[in-house]
Amino acid sequence: MRPTAARQASLREHNLGLVLRTVLEVRAAHQPPRSRADVAAATGLAKATVSALVDQLVAGGLLAELAPATPQRAGRPAVPLTAPTGTLAAIGAEVNVDYLGVRVLDLAGTVLDERLAHRDLRGSAPDEVLPLLGELVEQAVAALGGGPRLVGTALALPGLVDRSTGILRYAPNLGWRDVDVAGMLADASPTLAAYPPLLANEADLAARAEADAREVPGTGRPSFVYVSGEIGVGAALVLDGELFGGRHGWAGEVGHIVVGEGRTLEQVAGQDAMLRAAGLSADDGLDSLVAAAERGDAVATRALATAGGALGLALANVVNVVDVPDVVLGGTYARLAPWLRDPVLAALRRHVLAAPWAQPRVDVALAAPLPAMTGAALAQLGRVLAHPVDWLVDPADQPDAPTPTPATAPSA
Repeated sequence: MRPTAARQASLREHNLGLVLRTVLEVRAAHQPPRSRADVAAATGLAKATVSALVDQLVAGGLLAELAPATPQRAGRPAVPLTAPTGTLAAIGAEVNVDYLGVRVLDLAGTVLDERLAHRDLRGSAPDEVLPLLGELVEQAVAALGGGPRLVGTALALPGLVDRSTGILRYAPNLGWRDVDVAGMLADASPTLAAYPPLLANEADLAARAEADAREVPGTGRPSFVYVSGEIGVGAALVLDGELFGGRHGWAGEVGHIVVGEGRTLEQVAGQDAMLRAAGLSADDGLDSLVAAAERGDAVATRALATAGGALGLALANVVNVVDVPDVVLGGTYARLAPWLRDPVLAALRRHVLAAPWAQPRVDVALAAPLPAMTGAALAQLGRVLAHPVDWLVDPADQPDAPTPTPATAPSA
């Protein structure tokens, strides 16, 4: 295809997105808000251009102005810019082995509504579970009271999602295979019929939330291997802030790596496996395992050391292939990090070929609890940052303007 010159409209849209991202990136990093002058300095755009673009974003509900800061020298005080609360929102949902959940986030990262239903979904029937999730979504939408405009919805699932068709191919711990999740949800929820959810693996979406939590302006976007331990074990690779999902979106199934004696990582370091090795039952739950480890129970601490060694061995295989030595422990593993981190790190140092020159690191996840729901919402809010012009609706000018309908779901 022959390259073409950028049109004025394309340039404006690019610059709108640049300004919006420049303002919002400091919110994610918990840094002081930026003013128009700060944005101009960070982007290289002329101050007059930035001022005009900010005015459009504020009028469209994509940015908000705070009270002017006290000037340090003569001149007009700077007006800090921030994300608005409650103007645009996205729904992130999750089906996991022991709960259903829905979380609604706005551009400011505020949780506008959240609903959880705890239940054992092992061996469950999709046509019984998905209507329950649809009910949670409708309850959340009703609680919003028609306030924010809905950007879209996304759903985290504990299995292989075919991103070309949206079909859940296999979720072993649920016992689901070849399920048209989006189609079934459309029958269960008017909202999900109007806003078909982006479907993605729960570890991928949790890693998206973690990447957002770890991004610090001016330091480069983060790269890490995220591993999430629940009933199953999932992982995701983040390269320069972007997820690497593989050709089909199925990358990261580390739970099925064989770690010795014909056993997979999940069979050694999954939550249920660790509970059994500690002399507990699956019904005792993670809190019981943590309590046993905290009181120094020898069986429990030995079980965790064994699980940590197996986890480190599996992750060493990943690090040797992808050359990303930073590992982040999420989910169950974050709770158990005081006992898992050292054996994981020891195994990485022992088995990663490049360890003498690029020391592996093991960190605990920074993202909020149940990060897959946050990551699901962020996946849809990212559409606003990518194409802000599509969302510049001025309620004063268009009081009856319909909510923009979502485009084809983006890659998680």
